[in-house]
Amino acid sequence: MEGAVRVQILSQMGISEVPSQYIQPPKNRPGSVTENIADLSCKHVPAVDLSSEKESVLPAIREACRDWGAFHVINHGVPTKLLDDLRRACFSFFNDFPMEYKLKYACNPNFAASEGYGSRLLVSSENETVLDWRDYFDHHTLPLSRRNPSAWPHFPPEYRELMANYSDEMKALVQRLLALMSESLGLKASCIEDAVGEFYQNITASYYPPCPRPDLTLGLQSHSDIGAITLLIQDNVGGLQVLKDGEWLLVDPLPNAILVLVADQTEIITNGKYKTCVHRAVTNASKARLSIATFHDPAKTVRISPVSDLVSKSSPPLYSSVLYRDYLSSWYSNAPEGKRNLDKHLLDTSK
Repeated sequence: MEGAVRVQILSQMGISEVPSQYIQPPKNRPGSVTENIADLSCKHVPAVDLSSEKESVLPAIREACRDWGAFHVINHGVPTKLLDDLRRACFSFFNDFPMEYKLKYACNPNFAASEGYGSRLLVSSENETVLDWRDYFDHHTLPLSRRNPSAWPHFPPEYRELMANYSDEMKALVQRLLALMSESLGLKASCIEDAVGEFYQNITASYYPPCPRPDLTLGLQSHSDIGAITLLIQDNVGGLQVLKDGEWLLVDPLPNAILVLVADQTEIITNGKYKTCVHRAVTNASKARLSIATFHDPAKTVRISPVSDLVSKSSPPLYSSVLYRDYLSSWYSNAPEGKRNLDKHLLDTSK
């Protein structure tokens, strides 16, 4: 059982100040966080309609991946009912059931990113890193050999079936998106997926309880995702921010849309033509928030490097080849302190 106190318990205690281990250093604090989402919202994260003709979809994806590293997809084919039902089930797990029930699914504190119910992502002492103001449940969903629904909540009763169905839908959508991203660069449709290999998929439901000091805390610290591509759904509360041109912008939840986040391995594979999205989550004082992120990573034994079709004399490789196991180890040992782990693999192209 994980030893850390659940953030939800702290929130329900009615404290007026947050414990010191949740207070961000001044340079990382979000500052004054307004309760009016519209005051901070970013209405410019691109939205790509996947039902449109490919001739319009490809340039839209190319521009979004190049300039933002993020875009919404609409008319994506994932049933709206499944999105709504899964959000409802995950929120119910966090909000409607006694803590003793939830703790039966607690993460193993001795392993980073172990499956289950937790509050601390990294295996380190509380004195070594600032903690996020969130609880989460991480599900190991693909390959199927990793999928063990008995390790997932049995309440509400439809939870496990919904999660398994959602996993399958996300895999199909990611394959479609990676094909479009490849084609948008003039590559064969299977290029990026071939470079990633078999997907290792994790689905993390994050619960951000109300926080008495949103100006001092973060629900999720600044980072870029370490795998290939992430798909995210939010509720209507909002709290996700993306870093664009040095400014943090709050991403408006778009009804029935799925947010696509380019992750580190795809930036390497595309030789920097497509940029990973640096993002974080802010807290608020009055409402709990839920988001569900689906991560698609390579296997640990896969070596990632820029694809040969995007490397030439005029466009030399920007990144060194890296074994994904080593990339993971580097990320977990250094913690996501707002710096891009990816930058350690940049090559000096000035020679």
